[in-house]
Amino acid sequence: MIVDIPEGKDPIGYVWGEMVPGIGVAASGFSLAVYQHSTLGLREFEAARLRVAQINGCVFCLDWRTERDGTKVEEGFADAVTEWRTTDAFDERTRLAAEYAERYATDHHNLDDEFWARMKAHYSQTEIVELSMSIGSWLAFGRLNHVLGLDTACVLPGHS
Repeated sequence: MIVDIPEGKDPIGYVWGEMVPGIGVAASGFSLAVYQHSTLGLREFEAARLRVAQINGCVFCLDWRTERDGTKVEEGFADAVTEWRTTDAFDERTRLAAEYAERYATDHHNLDDEFWARMKAHYSQTEIVELSMSIGSWLAFGRLNHVLGLDTACVLPGHS
């Protein structure tokens, strides 16, 4: 881990809540809002989130599965995200969510008219903005956690 965490402190809580409370608490609120207020379907939400996690290499994010109303994506979904171009497990919205996440994270200067035409054929403008904000959150905060080494110290609910 890059930062020193006092004995007995949760690394995420300490870094995000105590080290820089004016920034960390606001960032945490934004991060939580992405999960609490999303109107996107679970499969497209998770396809984008997992693709960013795969690119970032955030251990915590790769292990996490978003749950809605007691439902999570199926076993093997993360493998399908890796193969988003060729998998038969995705409909077009889910495939586009994974593609957008990848391009947003690795090649955002080349989101061309052809790509946006496909996005607009399957997503409303509001959904595009929501997906863009969600991807931005995952990219920034997953990368932050990985770069500082916090992702290996996180404990997922139900894990120890």
